[in-house]
Amino acid sequence: MYIHSMTKLTLDITGMSCGHCVASVSRTLKAMPSVHVEEVKIGSATIDFDEARVSADAITKAVTDEGYAVVGKH
Repeated sequence: MYIHSMTKLTLDITGMSCGHCVASVSRTLKAMPSVHVEEVKIGSATIDFDEARVSADAITKAVTDEGYAVVGKH
């Protein structure tokens, strides 16, 4: 069985101001296939993901669909 390597990604996110915002972004990311959430805090989220199953653009779109703006990826 081939195991894909995971890619680390940190998103800089604006519009998050409270624990509810953190929970919302965390829940959204955890619901995505092949995404492992390392940390979500006000202003950022750090994840590992399998690029063979989900793209960084799809992850960004999921966060923006929740009403937050992704202003940087690294």
